[in-house]
Amino acid sequence: MFMSYLNNKYDIIVVGAGHAGCEAAIACAKLGAKVLLATLNIDNIALMPCNPAIGGPAKSTLVREIDALGGVMGEAADATYIQMKMLNSSKGPAVRALRAQSDKKQYMSYMRNIIENNENIYLRQACITDLKVENGRIVGAVDEFGIEYSAQAVVLTTGTSLNGRCFVGLRSYSAGRMGEKAAYGLSESLIKHGINIKKLKTGTPPRVDKRTIDYSKMTIQNGDETLHFYSYKPNRPVRPQYPCYLTRTNERTHEIIRANLDKSPMFQGLIQGVGPRYCPSIEDKVVRFAENPSHHIFIEPEGLGTYEVYIQGFSSSLPADVQLKMLRTLPGLENAHVIKPAYAVEYDYVPAVQTTHSLMSKNIQGLFFGGQINGTSGYEEAAAQGLVAGINAFNYINNSEMLELSRSSSYIGTLIDDLVTKDIQDPYRMLTSRSEYRLLLRQDNADVRLTPTGRRIGLIDDAQFKVFTDKQKAVELEIERIKDAKISATEEINGILAQYGEHLDRGIRISEFLKRPNVDYEVIKKIDEATRKLNIPFDVSEQVEILTKYDGYLKRQAQQVEQAGKLDKFKIPDDIDYSKIEHISSETRDKLAKIRPKTLAQASRIGGVKPADISILMVMLERHAF
Repeated sequence: MFMSYLNNKYDIIVVGAGHAGCEAAIACAKLGAKVLLATLNIDNIALMPCNPAIGGPAKSTLVREIDALGGVMGEAADATYIQMKMLNSSKGPAVRALRAQSDKKQYMSYMRNIIENNENIYLRQACITDLKVENGRIVGAVDEFGIEYSAQAVVLTTGTSLNGRCFVGLRSYSAGRMGEKAAYGLSESLIKHGINIKKLKTGTPPRVDKRTIDYSKMTIQNGDETLHFYSYKPNRPVRPQYPCYLTRTNERTHEIIRANLDKSPMFQGLIQGVGPRYCPSIEDKVVRFAENPSHHIFIEPEGLGTYEVYIQGFSSSLPADVQLKMLRTLPGLENAHVIKPAYAVEYDYVPAVQTTHSLMSKNIQGLFFGGQINGTSGYEEAAAQGLVAGINAFNYINNSEMLELSRSSSYIGTLIDDLVTKDIQDPYRMLTSRSEYRLLLRQDNADVRLTPTGRRIGLIDDAQFKVFTDKQKAVELEIERIKDAKISATEEINGILAQYGEHLDRGIRISEFLKRPNVDYEVIKKIDEATRKLNIPFDVSEQVEILTKYDGYLKRQAQQVEQAGKLDKFKIPDDIDYSKIEHISSETRDKLAKIRPKTLAQASRIGGVKPADISILMVMLERHAF
């Protein structure tokens, strides 16, 4: 039995037990490390402090990728959903996105149960205030009581707690989130060790008592009848689904907001941190989009065991009394009782240009960062980084090769590459538009792209890997079958096809027919008895349909990946002195020296680095002129 915990000796310390911290700790523990998971409040493990939901555009791909690598967010979301909905289902596969409305308390309980049932994880309610560093390497941490913990690696996943300050109107107080204390001391420790700290801001809407809402004045938003899931594990649970609702702001709402901007800490300059560009407060929306007469507001249940509901799209930092006036102008919320007011939180973060693609600090060996501390926004982005940081913390202490995912392999790779090569100025949110390879990096094929990697790492067990290989064999067999199988041009078949605006003048192979825009596997089943009898699982038919229908586009994007890969072959020496390179601007030299890209491909993605600069570097690399 592991007894070193008696002397506060661990392999890895994870600081923070939000979505990033949970993934980091669980991954390290599953791989065999002894982990201290330190958190400000063990009752808030895996808390959803903002909207009680997982997924959405681009984010659902991250969740599927987490699962394919052996993480747990997808499994937890599947086990605790109260609504599942596929967004953009009528559009192409690159932008389809699964979204799970979660039972907030059940999600937290499920994740905590995983943690507490892993004998390699040791929970500790403590505020880590200092890092122990010797000769440029992490050797442990110290908490608020002066207790020292030894470890070979530390993963910081502090979320919004680091020197956090909450604002409701012009009043503010020290807190990482409403009702939870801020983490103090650690920022100063990081600065002491040469790490740069900046500030960001985020916010959350009010919560309202559902018994005071008139849902008859709102538009109902139901879940899907046909269920989809995040996890690639079989036998996902089928649970009852509950509706969300839609209402809208109006001119009266906007009048109240405009009349009270002098009470907004953002507009009065009390908050210095930059807020999330893609999730602005309602007052920010009204000012920035003054031409819009109204904005969508979604009413979302927080869970089955509470009457607390989340007012999605109504984030604010205005005073509580003003918030109430604003809320009561919304159809259905005229008599709303507010349980918790909206608030903004400003917090410290560590710009990720100071880390490598492994998410390890360039300053301190063995120190890793994951989640909002890196300047991101969102549970899914945090969990993805936490998983990678945890894996690499384990790899570091075992002198193993670091996991560094490429942009062409995953959204996780794109996310991390953007963070470490670009000087992000506002909380980063994953969007489909951020990936130049989004047709290849879809949510439906995350297992194809990453499960072999998860298996190699040691996070995918035999049972899950067999599910993966069996599915791949089924896809291959079906692709081969439909290349030869034909649909006849009979009167009966054309009668069915007429419903879909299709007609056959002659027999056609299924693989060719499936390429038509109006044809999917459901149509094929209706007109082909052999396909019906095979009873092909949805996840198999979905893959076959996408690979067949978009074959030309997929091949073209694969060629783009190959072309871009040529720049990856140009490795940049670690000891290169950029100050001595002529014919590139001093600004470019400074950026290259700050980020220190490993390849020309990474250098080309640094903001402000021009194609001409890359050409000069390429010539010098070819000539070894360094």
